[in-house]
Amino acid sequence: MGAQWKAKHKDIAANAKGKIFGKLVKEILVAARGGADPTMNSRLRLAVEQARKASMPKDTLERAIKRGAGLTDEPVSFEHVIYEGFAPHQVAVMVECLTDNVRRTAPEMRVLFRKGQLGTSGSVAWDFDHLGMIEAAPLTPGADPEEAAIEAGAQDLEPGEEEGTTLFYTAPTELDLVSKALGAHGFNVLSAKLGYKPKNPVSAASLSAEALEEVEAFLAAIDEHDDVQNVYAALTD
Repeated sequence: MGAQWKAKHKDIAANAKGKIFGKLVKEILVAARGGADPTMNSRLRLAVEQARKASMPKDTLERAIKRGAGLTDEPVSFEHVIYEGFAPHQVAVMVECLTDNVRRTAPEMRVLFRKGQLGTSGSVAWDFDHLGMIEAAPLTPGADPEEAAIEAGAQDLEPGEEEGTTLFYTAPTELDLVSKALGAHGFNVLSAKLGYKPKNPVSAASLSAEALEEVEAFLAAIDEHDDVQNVYAALTD
């Protein structure tokens, strides 16, 4: 759970495909600023792959690329903002947002953090590693994730969120390179992005059932916000 917090119930985490599509469209809009050709823009290529795996309609995908690349009359102005702080019971949290209005998002984040503690920039970032995160599944039974990690140049690995998957960690600058290499070493890449891994996560087992429920409810409420792209919590199973 340490790599990225996800609600236990998918209906809470996603609340229908529209929620997923909304986050993917924002990522595509921002990524396409670097060019509309995915073969020449690695961030856009990864975002497009994610959109296709989520079954995003082709016209929605193409429209987002064109708009983000400035090929339409619709202006795009999203700002990447990170909010840091603590969930209840001193669980450190990093929240990544893409917003077109920071003056709207900031006070809304303050309200959501009332049951925890909103910190200043850098207040908890020191306790997270900024890494490339690649979730992949073996293409053939028996494929060895440790061997694939070594051959592809990953720094570390751990079991993925979904059964049978592996989460590979890379240096931020090597995300695209390792992602491509894993495909050549028997693994199908399901997702690839930059994210935050906690250095000193709190064990869920160390919390009471009531305390864990409070933490989960806090994280779920933040994840539901329209401007939130990812939530990373220093909490592990």
